[in-house]
Amino acid sequence: MQVTYWLEHAWLDTNVEPGVVLDVSTTDGRITAVRTGAEAPPPGAVVLRGFTIPGLANAHSHAFHRALRGTVQVGSGTFWTWREVMYTVAQKLTPDSYFALARAVYAEMALAGITSVGEFHYLHHAPGGTPYADPNAMGEALIAAAAEAGIRITLLDTAYLSSGFGAAPEPHQLRFSDGTADAWAERVSALKERAGVQIGAAIHSVRAVPADQLSTVAQWAEARRAPLHVHLSEQTAENDACQAAHGMTPTQLLAEHGVLGSRTVGVHNTHMTDADISLIGSTATGTCMCPTTERDLADGIGPAVALQRAGSPLSLGSDSHAVIDLLEEARAMELDERLRTRTRGHWTAAALLRAATADGHAALGWADAGRLEAGALADFTTIALDSVRTAGPVPRLAAETAVFAASAADVRHTIVGGRQVVRDGAHVSVPDVAQALADSIAAVRG
Repeated sequence: MQVTYWLEHAWLDTNVEPGVVLDVSTTDGRITAVRTGAEAPPPGAVVLRGFTIPGLANAHSHAFHRALRGTVQVGSGTFWTWREVMYTVAQKLTPDSYFALARAVYAEMALAGITSVGEFHYLHHAPGGTPYADPNAMGEALIAAAAEAGIRITLLDTAYLSSGFGAAPEPHQLRFSDGTADAWAERVSALKERAGVQIGAAIHSVRAVPADQLSTVAQWAEARRAPLHVHLSEQTAENDACQAAHGMTPTQLLAEHGVLGSRTVGVHNTHMTDADISLIGSTATGTCMCPTTERDLADGIGPAVALQRAGSPLSLGSDSHAVIDLLEEARAMELDERLRTRTRGHWTAAALLRAATADGHAALGWADAGRLEAGALADFTTIALDSVRTAGPVPRLAAETAVFAASAADVRHTIVGGRQVVRDGAHVSVPDVAQALADSIAAVRG
């Protein structure tokens, strides 16, 4: 079986092409053929008017943080005071309530053109640390939620064992911990990949996994050739504590224990020395920037330009979901750098789109996504070129318009595996995403 899509304008590698036809196999959800120069839709084709790009990859998500939106904007504080509010929400979640919340959050992502998410998942057990009857009940809830919302998920099951450099978990962290990295590995090994699902690993941070257990997580990921992500140098306090405990930076500690490498992604990589940047780049370790969260939490502006020049592929994530808008993440990376350096044009629109698509999918283990070409996964999204934000520029500037003017509100269609998940700005299987968000958030904040 095959479905044909006609794209009014499409992003093919680095060019905006008018009149593109995609043939998609409904059997395996892949693009079977790409034809250009089609001035009108072929008979029976699904018409997608606007600018179609590969699906966006949200490389770093904590789904339950969506319940904090708005609430944590009251008053002042730091990352560390924000974290205390986050813990109160984390304590209230159950497998059922987490499924409902994550389903709504992932549906919001689909509305924003996101076709795959990297869920950095550390809410493993019941409050107090007692395992559920199914030790992976919370992870399975996230997998089921992504399936119902219609997007792919890489579940980055996270080792979180310590409150800081070997100290025992605090009471509100007990549900995060498996006790040891070996116990973490035993539990996560029971998770199974399936259609639309990959299982990866994560080290929460160097403060949350004792140094002598870092290699256990890294070896688990290496044995399975799975993605491995880690929060890295998001806060100067973490760097200072690591220096005090180990006499080296977090990046150097990870390198010493075999964590860095081409399937590893450092999330944030904000406060890095020149030597850190060189280590990240020389090992081809990726960097996931999350600008809307980094500015929301007053983390700072990371050295993304230097990291990329050193050899680190860049991806993007919405992290705490202060907003869910990968186009905003892409432009924020450029605009934040402009503020820091007082110069413009550090990345082209094409380079920013690549970070939001192909390189993001690769960071999540979906190397066959992020391109509109034969053989690739049929994951793509269409952005309106006639909204109040996007009207005016000529179509050949569609990439610049999308990255520097459009928002998630301009996404009209999202297709995953050849199946339309969002049609004309509405989610196909979650009829009222806003109400689903309101209800599921009220259930965990009440």
